[in-house]
Amino acid sequence: MGCEERLSGENDSSIVSERKDLVMQIALRRFAKDGYHATKISDIVAEAGVAQGTFYWYFKSKEAVALEIVMEGRRQLLDVIAQGYRRDIGTVQDMVQASEALLTKLFQFAESNASLMELLLGGGGVVEPVRQAIAETRAAMENAFLQNIKRAIELGMLPEEINAEIRAALVMSLIEGIISRWLFHIVPSESITSKSAGQLAYETARFEFFGLLGI
Repeated sequence: MGCEERLSGENDSSIVSERKDLVMQIALRRFAKDGYHATKISDIVAEAGVAQGTFYWYFKSKEAVALEIVMEGRRQLLDVIAQGYRRDIGTVQDMVQASEALLTKLFQFAESNASLMELLLGGGGVVEPVRQAIAETRAAMENAFLQNIKRAIELGMLPEEINAEIRAALVMSLIEGIISRWLFHIVPSESITSKSAGQLAYETARFEFFGLLGI
């Protein structure tokens, strides 16, 4: 069954949603691989097996689909980070294990959504509105880490005198750097690229936590 036949039935909401998701997935993959400007709408619809008019039924422009991709990626990433929000006090070991669990989920998400992470971390030469949305997504991620750190301070698990904003920025930079090296080989290193998400989370959580304490 061809894509056009499989995705026929404009009035079926589930098929319409499936078709839109397919267009977004292909657009994302091409943005990450070929770059935003090199990707044409005609390339996207040809791979999706839909008419160009179908694309415009869902999106006003290439910029619009890119913005929706970034916004949906932001929602998913913040959902992952929110799972690490502390509600109860714990021991040092509990805090390290909780951080490791969160980072494992985050790295697993990055591995399963490599094209999204490449777009967010590399930009793909996008236009200004999309670049701004990417910057806002990374800022939102950093703020989510900031809220986790502030909560740990409130619970007495981290010293009150630490600068939470600087620590959140350091954590964000650390995670971005690891993902870039791990998935995209920005700096070739077999000691990083050969690691699993869990192994990276183990190392990162211990560096993150003891770095927060200044140890």
